[in-house]
Amino acid sequence: MTVRTVLITGATGTVSTALMDALSGAEVTLRALVRDESKAGGPRERGAEVFAGDLGDPRTLPPAFEGVQDLWLLTPNDPRAPEHNMNALWAARQAGVERVVRLSVVGAAHHAPNRGGRLHALSDGETKRSGLRWTILRPHYFMQNLLNEAGDVAATGTFSLNMATARLGMIDARDIAECAARVLLDDPDRNHGQTHTLTGPRSLTFDEVADQLGIVLGKEIRYLPVSDGAKHATLRGHGVPTWIIDMLEEYARAYETGWGDFTTEAVTGLLGRPPRDIADFARDHAAAFASAGAGLAPPGP
Repeated sequence: MTVRTVLITGATGTVSTALMDALSGAEVTLRALVRDESKAGGPRERGAEVFAGDLGDPRTLPPAFEGVQDLWLLTPNDPRAPEHNMNALWAARQAGVERVVRLSVVGAAHHAPNRGGRLHALSDGETKRSGLRWTILRPHYFMQNLLNEAGDVAATGTFSLNMATARLGMIDARDIAECAARVLLDDPDRNHGQTHTLTGPRSLTFDEVADQLGIVLGKEIRYLPVSDGAKHATLRGHGVPTWIIDMLEEYARAYETGWGDFTTEAVTGLLGRPPRDIADFARDHAAAFASAGAGLAPPGP
């Protein structure tokens, strides 16, 4: 049997790193695309051959795509995201790549109430018309986004978000990665033409998240809803670009209306087991929430 080569884009990010872990030991050759050679250590430690290239510069991409059968396509949150997706698909077609598994977002649609959903809808449409076998994964709000609040939880026993009383079917990024691995390890025809909306097992308020963190940490944890302006100031203080802050605010406003209050059976269907619960996430990341030195990670929807 021919060993297939999988190219991982976004190779230093949360989901792609978890995907390389999920593919560890599988009969595939891992290849990672990194924009900054200085960040190649993590992918190399996971057994990936590393190529430097920038999805924003198509001239840098051919060496990484040569000899690849399967592409894991993750584009960062950016106004140029559809261009990056376009460049990756062009390089894939030129190199004879057979399949693309694309990470989209929950609710991606041309009428989505947030720019992230609308931009991803453009890229999803192009992927479907690319001529490649394709599968699209649309995950809900990442539980790992809560790690951005870990420093405050450790220091003050509170965390603040501009989500009011929103209820979300949030998902552990490790489950997203394991679903991607399952698709990549299956026959290329099995999930061709399918879009999977991935969620956790239940829809949660942030008060319920706080309660679960409190159980694990053995102390009271409280969720403090704040205004958009207050959250904007906090994120700006951490150096988050204004475009990202505005995008996150649009998601927050949509979630506040109930837009994210749902779950699906997609993870169970792909993995044959239920997705991780918030209790699992809290236990596995208890050390981060107990350490006041926790920092801010790149936020996402």
